[in-house]
Amino acid sequence: MGISTTVHDDGVAEIVVDVPPVNALPVRAWFELADALAAAGADARTGAVVLRAEGRGFNAGVDIKEMQRAEGHAALVGANRGCFAAFAAVYDCAVPVVAAVHGFCLGGGIGLVGNADIVVASDDAYFGLPEVDRGALGAATHLARLVPQHLMRAMVYTCRTVGADELHRHGSVLEVVPADRLRAAALAVAGSIAAKDRQVVRRAKESLNGIDPVDVHRSYRFEQGFTFELNLTGAGDAHRDAFVAGDAR
Repeated sequence: MGISTTVHDDGVAEIVVDVPPVNALPVRAWFELADALAAAGADARTGAVVLRAEGRGFNAGVDIKEMQRAEGHAALVGANRGCFAAFAAVYDCAVPVVAAVHGFCLGGGIGLVGNADIVVASDDAYFGLPEVDRGALGAATHLARLVPQHLMRAMVYTCRTVGADELHRHGSVLEVVPADRLRAAALAVAGSIAAKDRQVVRRAKESLNGIDPVDVHRSYRFEQGFTFELNLTGAGDAHRDAFVAGDAR
């Protein structure tokens, strides 16, 4: 369990997140994931990365219970910095990253998937940002890469989720497959990329990042500032405490 990496013979690095019960990552795991992505991209054997998860869903965001157990603001700061590092590591990975999403993809999961190069999803996958209900903000930067602007705003304000089929219609999910075929589908897409000239693909990734109209790092950091503001006013703690108590609205 935790974060593991396997480099296959075809040059695909498969990074697997397995943090029971729901892949809500503690601070340490966000940084470990960032390190795994950076290491995969730095490995000359790697032509593409598959990022996937085991368990009930792809990612449930940060470990709010860890945050509320900690004294002071160290865990909050750590979670924000860890998410920033992991999201950036997906985007900055030297090779294309294929996200394979099953079940729930919430909060921090949106940050990972929104920064991926390609998304493949199972037919039970759904996506959303529950941040407003948790007294926080963030990852609208990445959600805006998955859905149109007005839908993104509706999802942020209402915390509604959308299914993989809808994202497929928007063009942000490449393929929707049965859950038992998800890993194979993602590895197949990544394998087709890894079969290309490695030098050319790496330059293609760099060039596409270079023409991106949004600086995802700066945009997300701007969002994070409002999470800290909400925490200072007490709204953040109130909503997180309600979530831990099982009374989150």
